[in-house]
This record gives sequence, structure tokens and C-alpha cells, in this order.
Amino acid sequence: QVQFVESGGGLVQPGGSLRLSCVASGSGFSIYSMAWFRQAPGKQRELVASITSGGITNYADSVKGRFTISRDNAKKTVYLQTSSLKPEDTAVYYCNMLPSAGRSWGQGTQVTVSS
Repeated sequence: QVQFVESGGGLVQPGGSLRLSCVASGSGFSIYSMAWFRQAPGKQRELVASITSGGITNYADSVKGRFTISRDNAKKTVYLQTSSLKPEDTAVYYCNMLPSAGRSWGQGTQVTVSS
């Protein structure tokens, strides 16, 4: 089972930026689509951005134009560059392969946007 370790979160003021990283262990990383998800308190986990093995990206409308997903297959790492952060972006951010059903989740990384 592939494991994920997310990092890069923190406390940032509105309008700020963070670069999140997710390192995967195990084999097969390069052939799978990867995604970033987030879960805010009291809300369901939602898909934020995805990237195929070939680099095709897709974004939730709420983050389009502000977030950029990328991957480095040699490092088994997927990134989420966030910018123009808003208080409503506050959540725990997770990465996973797609489809994510039945897969284990990492601890996530907390992003808090507040002045």
C-alpha cells in the first residue's frame, strides 16, 4: 500500500501563498493520477486539484487560477502551489492517488488563512 506524507502547511494571511508537498512511498507512483484534497472543519473532504501521469491538470472552480498542481515522478512527489489564499481555503490538505476509494490517507497538512 502506498503511503503519503504531506508537508508545507502553516498560518498565512489572506492573499498569501504556500507550497504544499506530498511524498509517496512504494511503487507505481508515476503511472497514477494524483490529486490534492482538503477537508475543512465540519465539511466533507473535497477534491481540489488533480494531475494525470501525463501532466494534464484539473481544478475545482473555487481554486482555479489561484492553485497549481505539479508532480516530480523521479522524487515521487506532488506539489500544490497556492496563492491569493482566502480564509475559506482553511482546511487540512491531503494528497492521494486517483481513484482514492479504498486507499489509505496520510496525516495531511494544516493550512490556516487568517489575519
